[in-house]
Amino acid sequence: MYGFEAMTFNVHSGYLEAIVRGYRSGLLTAADYNNLCQCETLDDIKMHLSATEYGPYLQNEPSPLHTTTIVEKCTLKLVDEYKHMLCQATEPLSTFLEYITYGHMIDNVVLIVTGTLHERDVQELLEKCHPLGMFDSIATLAVAQNMRELYRLVLVDTPLAPYFSECITSEDLDDMNIEIMRNTLYKAYLEDFYRFCKKLGGATAEIMSDLLSFEADRRAVNITINSIGTELTREDRKNLYSSFGLLYPYGHEELAACEDIDQVRAVMEKYPPYQSIFSKLSYGESQMLDKAFYEEEVKRLCLSFEQQFHFGVFFAYMRLKEQEIRNLMWISECVAQNQKSRVHDSVVFIF
Repeated sequence: MYGFEAMTFNVHSGYLEAIVRGYRSGLLTAADYNNLCQCETLDDIKMHLSATEYGPYLQNEPSPLHTTTIVEKCTLKLVDEYKHMLCQATEPLSTFLEYITYGHMIDNVVLIVTGTLHERDVQELLEKCHPLGMFDSIATLAVAQNMRELYRLVLVDTPLAPYFSECITSEDLDDMNIEIMRNTLYKAYLEDFYRFCKKLGGATAEIMSDLLSFEADRRAVNITINSIGTELTREDRKNLYSSFGLLYPYGHEELAACEDIDQVRAVMEKYPPYQSIFSKLSYGESQMLDKAFYEEEVKRLCLSFEQQFHFGVFFAYMRLKEQEIRNLMWISECVAQNQKSRVHDSVVFIF
């Protein structure tokens, strides 16, 4: 019942909410990013990060540093924090935290299957997988030739099994099929997560509905833009859109019919929350769209910390941390490749 969380929430989840709010205070600030953008080498970046929460993770790394090392160590910190929270959590928070990792599982499955298709070494692919999305039988994904085998041999014992019912076909795996599989799995995952949050009720349902709806709408826009000029039919597109969100159902009908980026823009400008995102872009431009969406997402995630007694803060923290790692990766790459003039192109300030 909405409004009564304050009476019972702290019994099981008060400690963890305090922990996650403490973690949030360790996120890099605009001043940190400005200092990082001034760095000349990766060792300078390491030196600056040594004064932050990342210090213990980077202190023993020898020179010369690589971007992949910085990203790996920062991700390791996120994984350690997540595991600590998961160990302390009780139901239904533990299930909620597990839901957060399913997106990474889907990405890992797609990475391994695509890599195997292009005859890449499995061990090399496993190193590139996100640690939050690992599961026991992930290495055996390489043996699958089609969706049916992929499900029967590997995924039937993973949390992703229910999401596979919509995309089991006997067609051989190719790049197009794999991309459709990724989006079908994501659609099923987001709908399932949305239903779970609605069932929890209260402030969690209210805040998570908003965050997941934004995610569903962003995916709908990206699917539309990426499928322009491909053999995907209007009906195929509609089947990949999630059945909730601000754009559902009328916006989906219009997006499915779009033939170019300006038509997508015309559809999205009918929805006030997305008007500001598209007003930042010039006509015909889609390169900066990702950054505009990330900025809007960060704004919404930060707002979820303004309210207490809900699980949305755990989701928000994980997403903000992932954005911070993306920022660090971009800055490190720009410094390593001597492209400091482009360093502000993709950095999204969090606080």
